[in-house]
Amino acid sequence: MGAAPNSVASPRRRRAVPWVFLGLWVVVLALASPFAAKLADVQKDRPVDYLPASADSTEVAEIQDRLPGGEATELVLVYHRDGGLTAADRRLAGAQAAEIAGAHELVSEPRGVPSKDGTTLVYPVASTDPGQDEEKRNALVEDVRDIARGEGGLSVDVGGSGALDTDAGEVYDSLGGPLLYTTAAVVALLLILIYRSPFLWLVPLAVAGVADYFAMAVAYGLNQAFGTSVTGQSAGVMTILVFGAGTDYALLLVSRYREELRRIERPYDAMVAALRGCGPAVLASSGTVAAGLLCLLAADLNSSRGMGPLGTVGVLCALATMLTLLPAVLVLLGRRVFWPLVPAFGSVPKARRGLFAAMGGSAGRRPLTVLAGGAVLLGALALGAFNLPGALKQEDSFTKKPDSVAAMETLAAAYPEQGTQPLTVMTPAARADASLAEIRATRGVDSAARGRTAEGWTEISVLASAPPESAGETATIEALRDGLDGSYVGGASAQQLDLKDTSARDRTIVVPLVLAAVLLILVVLLRSLVAPLLLLAAVIAVWGASLGIAGFVFEPLFGFGGTDPGLGLLSFVFLVALGVDYGIFLMHRMREECLNGAEPGTAALTALRTTGGVIASAGLVLAATFAVLTNMPLVQLVELGFVIAVGVLLDTFLVRTYLVTSASVALGRKVWWPGPLARPRAVGEPRPEPVRVPAP
Repeated sequence: MGAAPNSVASPRRRRAVPWVFLGLWVVVLALASPFAAKLADVQKDRPVDYLPASADSTEVAEIQDRLPGGEATELVLVYHRDGGLTAADRRLAGAQAAEIAGAHELVSEPRGVPSKDGTTLVYPVASTDPGQDEEKRNALVEDVRDIARGEGGLSVDVGGSGALDTDAGEVYDSLGGPLLYTTAAVVALLLILIYRSPFLWLVPLAVAGVADYFAMAVAYGLNQAFGTSVTGQSAGVMTILVFGAGTDYALLLVSRYREELRRIERPYDAMVAALRGCGPAVLASSGTVAAGLLCLLAADLNSSRGMGPLGTVGVLCALATMLTLLPAVLVLLGRRVFWPLVPAFGSVPKARRGLFAAMGGSAGRRPLTVLAGGAVLLGALALGAFNLPGALKQEDSFTKKPDSVAAMETLAAAYPEQGTQPLTVMTPAARADASLAEIRATRGVDSAARGRTAEGWTEISVLASAPPESAGETATIEALRDGLDGSYVGGASAQQLDLKDTSARDRTIVVPLVLAAVLLILVVLLRSLVAPLLLLAAVIAVWGASLGIAGFVFEPLFGFGGTDPGLGLLSFVFLVALGVDYGIFLMHRMREECLNGAEPGTAALTALRTTGGVIASAGLVLAATFAVLTNMPLVQLVELGFVIAVGVLLDTFLVRTYLVTSASVALGRKVWWPGPLARPRAVGEPRPEPVRVPAP
């Protein structure tokens, strides 16, 4: 659809081009369909799929996978009666443990460990039957749960890392459908309210659905070609980005298309003008998001590194459909798609003082006051980040308590001064005896026992004397890692420790990369250094304030026991990339006004007045799509969705409208330094005539 906006395309071309694009997408979907359906098959949600690539716990998991039977599935049967266990309870527990041992090949014979108060009895159970097969592991856990049942007031829960993994896997497997349907419903509702049309909302929503299906196929291709990690978290975020970013691009394009239809008679020519007008901003904004997400490839955390390519796929697929399929469909449907608010050729929209004109007026009258007040407010909100709870424990990852979490809570209460979650040490077989002796002599170790020996490695199960994921157990893990040469320490608690440490390391590497990549794109696009730095400062302030608001509500209001270690990095990448997205829309229009001869202050207010509505609509849609994650049953997703949704709203209604506009008014031409727009116009220099499109 590449005709110049001031020329008239031939009738044959106007009819043919939209149909060509529509036909191409039919072919693309037909080719992509077999691959899109397979994405769920390659989705992996074992802990090793989220672990840092170079960590000890990852090495342990990979060595276990090579041993006969693969990684052991570790479970604990927790028998509890408030008034104290009876003899019949103990006999029942022993019989059920024996039945499980008879039905499955266990690493060792189950042995009951009673609590000091006599209310609880624990049977640790470890089996290599499932190996690396996730379905077999889940079947083992369910079979053990079917056998281990209480009677007459005796409660029985199955916990341990294997049960926690199974419950988490079931949650991730159930995300796809509800996440997609809820996101689509939220976007549909907002589009109906924004467009006030019974038909128009269907077009961008349907195109976003096509983009999501196409993205699933591309993501599967990346997995097969390059081994890109696909997890429930990354697949869910990809869907959110497709609908959120895709709808944002649609809002901008449709708004400009409606504007051009009032000036240009034929829909084809109006669409060409709209694409030429907003296309550069959309391309630059999507490029910024993609560049920011690709910086996650430098992360050591598997889950973060895999999210980079999948998020990029989502954004680029949304871009491709919104700049090709959406224009084709809109042109084919003609003006009637806007009914009942059809933009008639030659009409002039009602002149009325809108919300953003009023906001711009206040920012224009007292720019420094508004800027200072906003900075103080964001700084005060950011202080709440110091109130964020500590690292999220594995059993605190669910918003609703599954059996595995109930088991771990019972264990923590009944064995407050004892470890209940074994650590796994993989040591070279040649020095297994020496390693076992060193482990038993390590401070904080309660017991240690040899396991399997194969492939040149010996597996040693270690029980710490401190509770799981406590400071004492962390000290024991670190002591084992420092004292054992050539050995690796893993297990559920070690995995959580590695997640926390690696997330901190990733932030120091990925954050500067994101800032550098985004800054470079903005400098090239805006032909300025000051404006890009202004936008980056704004989005960093938004990120800090969003985490601060999270600190005020996560534990006091939501009751979350911890913060996901990856929250800081992921929220930074998304808020910087997506926040700059809106800044590009605003600054691009501001630069366009300056090129047409407007003074910088006037250009800033005009840009806010003309783009404020569509940016606000886009911000609401994007915030709502990420807010869908707050309804998911995993704390990690709830926290990520909350922080990004709050950040987008802050960026849309405070930073973008007030602070960036106020700063632009206060800086004047300096905002475009060192570009040519920073130089004042010479006396007597004619003001450029605004570009106008003659009617056909």
